[in-house]
Amino acid sequence: MNKRISLLVAVVMACGGVVARGSDSVPGGPQTRPVAIVGGTVHTVSGGVIEGGVVVFDKGKITVVGKGEAVAAGTEVIDAKGKHVYPGLMDACTDLGLTEIESIRATRDAAETGSVNPNVRAERAVNPDSEQIPVARANGVLLTVTAPEGGTVSGMSACLRMDGWTWEQMLVKGATGMHMNWPNVSRPGGAGPGRRGGGGGGAGPEAAADADPLRGVRKLIADSRAYAAARAADPAFPNDSRWEAMVPVVEGKVPVVVNADGAEAIASAVAFAQKEKLKLVIVGGYEAERVAALLKEHGVAVVISGVHRNPNRRMEAYDAPFTLAARLRDAGVVFAISSNRAAAFSRNLPYHAATAAAFGLTKDEAIRAITLSPAEIFGVADLVGSLAAGKEATLFIADGDILETPTQVVAAWTQGRRVDLTSRHTRLWKKYETKYEQLKQTAPAN
Repeated sequence: MNKRISLLVAVVMACGGVVARGSDSVPGGPQTRPVAIVGGTVHTVSGGVIEGGVVVFDKGKITVVGKGEAVAAGTEVIDAKGKHVYPGLMDACTDLGLTEIESIRATRDAAETGSVNPNVRAERAVNPDSEQIPVARANGVLLTVTAPEGGTVSGMSACLRMDGWTWEQMLVKGATGMHMNWPNVSRPGGAGPGRRGGGGGGAGPEAAADADPLRGVRKLIADSRAYAAARAADPAFPNDSRWEAMVPVVEGKVPVVVNADGAEAIASAVAFAQKEKLKLVIVGGYEAERVAALLKEHGVAVVISGVHRNPNRRMEAYDAPFTLAARLRDAGVVFAISSNRAAAFSRNLPYHAATAAAFGLTKDEAIRAITLSPAEIFGVADLVGSLAAGKEATLFIADGDILETPTQVVAAWTQGRRVDLTSRHTRLWKKYETKYEQLKQTAPAN
């Protein structure tokens, strides 16, 4: 028994050591003088591509985007000739910052207990020292919409910068969307939510016992409206953080972000949102093309959850997930592309867009799908998403096309702060490069 207890303590301590370890990267300091990036291929996203362009930013804001612009004295000039300048890429639905190691429960903070948690705020739980963050930003992912998951109502997502000492410094905008797992409307009673939100999700025990799988969601909205009316009529009415969080949702100020892949679930969510006068965004959207006319009619945007996935049905073409973005574009549906949600794979965001470009999108459309489009969908396009005067200086320089895997990000800034591009990946690469160099030097001669 004593040996078992000792072993258990040793395992817990070992896991604790893993959990406690944080990133060694130091967040960038405030910008102290103007910076001009000159001579590069500037991908403005909102205003086309400028060959040999100039981007100037000061005090965290872009001041000039153009060509042949004069640079004021005292400006730090960065020669980007032969390189490409992009706005920071945005992963539009991820648990980056909320999950560190999937296999270690203590490092997963993406879901609360219980099925209805509208008061959850993703930014409050984000770990600024996550080792995953430097890995993602080293590939140009400088922004995320970090979202909670699980249950019927998961909570509120936030748009974050991928650099900062605290979540307050990282925050671009809170309350970007109330995330929900939609009930399975294909049969009475619904079904429990999968971890990634697949074809829908559960709607609580009331729905499971009722022929109407939306019963729980209807009650949620009705109760939220009743609470809002009570608070408006009587400011002394007791505050409830759960329903307080739902007030901007039922008022149409914050969208409901529904995890749904199936056409029936998507159509059900659209019909419900129209009836209840809610703003709606679909995340997942694998079968969104089947209800594209409905989505277009009601202006519902789709965030494609990962281009790199398998077809859902055996009779589908192997490239069905790869062509989804192009098919939605052709149908006139507003869309963005995200990674497959898992924090460890946010770094692959540009390659999801690249595959969509290889299967129907243009390169410019693919870049837009991971920059300006998600910024527009989640209400932060006035701050980030493109290179334009007045926007945040959240951008990076790459030595080639960011959609190509050999391309390396050589410099990056968030809100004008220089970003450290080293990460656990680069440190391990340097370690083993040194190892083999040393082993070659000490190897016995044949």
